Amino acid sequence: MKIEDQRRIMVEEQLQGRDITDERVLDAFRTVPRHEFVSEELQHFAYHDNPLGIGAGQTISQPYMVAKMLQLMCIQPTDTVLEIGTGSGYQTALLAELALQVYTIERVRSLGEEARRRLRRLKYDNISLKIGDGTYGWRETFSAAKGFDKIVIAAGAPHLPEMLLSQLNDPGIMVLPQGDKLQQTLLMVEKRDGELVETTHGMCNFVPLIGDDAWKN
Repeated sequence: MKIEDQRRIMVEEQLQGRDITDERVLDAFRTVPRHEFVSEELQHFAYHDNPLGIGAGQTISQPYMVAKMLQLMCIQPTDTVLEIGTGSGYQTALLAELALQVYTIERVRSLGEEARRRLRRLKYDNISLKIGDGTYGWRETFSAAKGFDKIVIAAGAPHLPEMLLSQLNDPGIMVLPQGDKLQQTLLMVEKRDGELVETTHGMCNFVPLIGDDAWKN
């Protein structure tokens, strides 16, 4: 079966066949070639409904879980988005299809550098990527007066990182898995008029968020 057909079936069965209804999110999944974000030996699994290893103990998340997080974020074409945990760059590319500008941080240098090369090759020019501790956010550029409209954390956090919350605009939305290292709850945090409104959206299982304001190892 052709790659394009596999991607179409993934969208129809794994996303539309469940509860993903945001047409912009669905279009992004139709556009971004997931097989380009995994190793050659795993490409024939690229459109299956499961996470895949990308090295350094990290994974590319299940397509449905990525779509669920993006749908919760309600990303607008004018939004500036911060992503914590670039990984292979797959979710980063999806964000780039949806937002005006994407800032993404990867802790593991080898993964971040590979993702940078891959995203450049695929001609995404609205992405800024750096290597570092994502729990600090992008504090070099953004202040409380100019933050992010949306923030997504692609790793399981033990609590809400305070620095990231301070960089979230009001109004703004942060989506993250929160819990212990084995299992988390998918959490949406909305900042409204200086208040935080939290809602939960089912259980999930992500690799742990490592950083000064998260798990230490």
